[in-house]
Amino acid sequence: MTKAKKSDFRPDDFVVYPAHGVGKIVSIEEQEVAGMTLELFVISFEKDKMTLRVPTHKATEAGLRQLASADEVEHAMKTLKGKAKVKKAMWSRRAQEYEQKINSGDLIAIAEVVRDLHRADDQREQSYSERQLYEAALERLTREIAAASGNDESSAAEKIGSVLVSRAA
Repeated sequence: MTKAKKSDFRPDDFVVYPAHGVGKIVSIEEQEVAGMTLELFVISFEKDKMTLRVPTHKATEAGLRQLASADEVEHAMKTLKGKAKVKKAMWSRRAQEYEQKINSGDLIAIAEVVRDLHRADDQREQSYSERQLYEAALERLTREIAAASGNDESSAAEKIGSVLVSRAA
């Protein structure tokens, strides 16, 4: 992974912040904190009605990255087509691993969670916590694929849905 420099991010760029998913840099501002002047990226997560300020010199360390490339999106879609890999570990342990993958901000890891937790109509019901993790991962995946491909979220969701359904068939 190439190390992104401050200059790699500009206002109006869509970026991915690991713990929150896709956001948009609205501005770069200076703010005085404890007597020091800090330069900050102001990132808006419209869907969550949230604004995040990340020091520009810590952005890469914090995991801020550009949107996935077309190749990465293609890799994520291939990952979705694969067979679900469900470990025999206790649910609490697996849930923790899924949570870490979702919050890693890694598109492929998020696609793995969607693949592993997806249920076809004829499969057993998901537990509440399984469904929560599945929906969180699916939302992150959908938002990034939509932003990376310049489409709206509903067409990205359709594309993902058709891959998941074709896999189950």
